[in-house]
Amino acid sequence: MKTSREIMEILEAYDLTGSYRAAAELAGCDHHTVARYVQMREAGQSPVAREHRARPIDGYLEKIEELVVRSGGRIRADVVHERIAAMGFAGGERTTRREVARVKQRFQAGQRRVFRPWITEPGLWLQWDWGEGPRIGGRRTSLWCAWLAWSRFRVVIPVWDKTLPTIVSCLDTTLRRIGGVPTYALTDNEKTVSVDHVARIAVRNPEIVEVGRHYGMTIRTCVPADPQSKGGSEATVRIAKADLVPTEANLLGGYRKFGELETACREFCEQVNDRPHRETRRRPLEALAEERTRLHPLPAQAFTVAFGTTRRVNWDCTISVEGVRYSVPHELVDTRVWARFHGDELIVTAVGQAGPTEVARHARSTPGTPVISDEHYPPRGNKDGDRVPKATSAEEAAFLALGPGAASWLVEAAAAGARRVRPKMAEAVALAKLHPAAEVDQALGTAAIAGRFAENDLIRILAHQAGRERAEPTRAGETHSLQPGTSAWSNFGITTEGNEA
Repeated sequence: MKTSREIMEILEAYDLTGSYRAAAELAGCDHHTVARYVQMREAGQSPVAREHRARPIDGYLEKIEELVVRSGGRIRADVVHERIAAMGFAGGERTTRREVARVKQRFQAGQRRVFRPWITEPGLWLQWDWGEGPRIGGRRTSLWCAWLAWSRFRVVIPVWDKTLPTIVSCLDTTLRRIGGVPTYALTDNEKTVSVDHVARIAVRNPEIVEVGRHYGMTIRTCVPADPQSKGGSEATVRIAKADLVPTEANLLGGYRKFGELETACREFCEQVNDRPHRETRRRPLEALAEERTRLHPLPAQAFTVAFGTTRRVNWDCTISVEGVRYSVPHELVDTRVWARFHGDELIVTAVGQAGPTEVARHARSTPGTPVISDEHYPPRGNKDGDRVPKATSAEEAAFLALGPGAASWLVEAAAAGARRVRPKMAEAVALAKLHPAAEVDQALGTAAIAGRFAENDLIRILAHQAGRERAEPTRAGETHSLQPGTSAWSNFGITTEGNEA
């Protein structure tokens, strides 16, 4: 079989000479070959097109095409080879693989989905979807990923679950971040949104319908098992997972607390919304300012029906649910929160200016066993409940100014019930004028440790400290040893007159 270049040289030689034999001499081939290629060109056929040669697998092409069509283009080549080998095909598996690939390519070309470009309109579409978040303390998290179609503004919120109250909370927070309500919200067909499908028509969850009415927004769902109909939110999920979920690709460290994941999500949103988008060449933050003029206004109050029952936070930072006290953050004292049970957990939600926020989550308890979390209260300097001395008069301030030893002496002396505490404090202040204040403070600390609070104990400790500093330390010489001698044994075994050893 001649190559394309050789065929073109043959045709050029014939056009130059006009003779089969002369062209054959120039091209170095037989004149019958020249005649065949010239006749193919004159008949309108491609001279460079190769003729199909009969192959052993040609007799099984119909079966291969049948298997590919029946499987929707998913059947593997090795399975096809087993089928046609059982029918008598004696060729190799490599030949089968090449032919299956050609048949699949032709099948996909005929079944390829045709997309029409989606020209978005400002203030019309919002999309949201869920992504698998990182594990925190062995517990799974989820990422709420919302995407405003026209401005490409993204919102990512980490949550513990995907229940309807959580969806309402994330939706309200998203709307408050973008500063308005679009006409439609598109999402997937989860049970919280679509409870059933009848004749390929989605039956909406009545509670999500009430949420949409509250915000003046229509909740729409995509075609089941068709993620391409909400590609914007799918892309947001992919980007968020790549930047927030620890993998070998991004080398991120694990999150120790849920608050660290929340901070990372906020930083991610600030980053992606403040850089130019690849398609629009505009920062989503700038485009959002323009799109806000086409959004509907937000209702003043969030949709709180799904958050559970209301509770008033007591002065001790707790709420009572079914006779059990549960703690909430101390900033919510004397405010109203919503509490609901989800399985064996109590979820407490508070509604602020930024929207609904989950503020506490506790394991379900029984009456008489309150559930208190230390992180809901401000840190205490002394967890044992001991009071730190604070001066209330000039005399007390002068004594405590001596140093920490003075404060320790006062605490220990008061606990031991020492007599005449105030005169002894005045005496220490007076001694500080005769001796360095650091030495007096050291003596007070020593007295506190030793429990010496009697009269003149402080003066004796001061004198002992002064004498110890002036005295030279005693060091044993080379001729002195503390090892007991053997002089007592020097007469052992020696007999004297009248005595036997």
